[in-house]
Order: sequence, then structure tokens, then C-alpha cells
Amino acid sequence: MLDLGLDLDVWPWVWLFVAVAFALVELTILGGSFILLPFAVSAFAASVLGFYDVSIEMQWAVFVFGGAALWLGFYRWARNFLDDHLLPPGVGAERLVGMTAIVTEEVDPDDTARSGRISVVGEIWGAITHDETTLAEGSKVRIIAMEGTRVVIEPVDTAGPDTNETEGARP
Repeated sequence: MLDLGLDLDVWPWVWLFVAVAFALVELTILGGSFILLPFAVSAFAASVLGFYDVSIEMQWAVFVFGGAALWLGFYRWARNFLDDHLLPPGVGAERLVGMTAIVTEEVDPDDTARSGRISVVGEIWGAITHDETTLAEGSKVRIIAMEGTRVVIEPVDTAGPDTNETEGARP
């Protein structure tokens, strides 16, 4: 018999204490992340079984396997919920990737102060470039990625069909 040296009449109270402790840790420290909550529920179920004089082995089985089953159920539910509720690609700063912008403050690839700025959809963003060329104020650029709170830009080929001939002239 698995009693761990405790009187069988004490086990229901141990399970109840474990259930309350796990629930409090879940709510206060883990912030409702559902990591310990399944085991708090299974400890409460083991406590109820203990009050009905069910064997200690069955109480442990309900605690361990019931908690694991509930945890897996919560995990699958959370994965399905997150998969069904993904944000569309055009939400947040990532929506800027692929857009054309205008340089408002020179973007220098060797600028350690990162003072380069661009204007896109009425917003001013800090900009960096991985090209070796300096992008002058007024240049058209394309946003190719986000790095933290800055956009990564590249010069736009202004000789394309959507620009006029004087703008696209090159030496």
C-alpha cells in the first residue's frame, strides 16, 4: 500500500491543500497560463475520492494521469484556438513589408546612431539598410523586413514602368 507514512484520513486534506496551492500559484505567479490548473483540478478530484475512502493508489492515479490528461486536453484546445485565431499578415508593423516609402532623413549603412528615417503611410519609422550605399533624403525605398522597431529598406529601381522618365533617369 502506498501511504508515504501518512494516515489515510489525512490524504483527502493533503490533496485539498495541493489543489488550492496549485490553483493559487496558477492564478498569482503563472498568470492563468493553464500549466498547473489541470493538476489542481485532478488534486481536487483525488481529494473527493479520499473523502469517500477510495484507495490511495487510485487517488494518486487520478492525480497524475487525470492531471496529465487534462493538461493535454487544454494544450490541444489552446493549439486549435491559436491556429484558428491567427492574425492576418497585414496586422501590426509587418504590414509595412513590401510597401514603398520616402527617406526623410539620410539612411547610412555605417550609421551607428541609426538616425535614418523614412515616411510610409503617414508614419515616420526608423530605418536601416543592409546595402552599401547611402540613401539620400527624398529617395524612394522599399521596406523588405522588420528588425525590432526599425524597418529594413532597399532602394527602389526607379526605372520601372510606374515612374516618369525624368525621375528614372540615371547617369
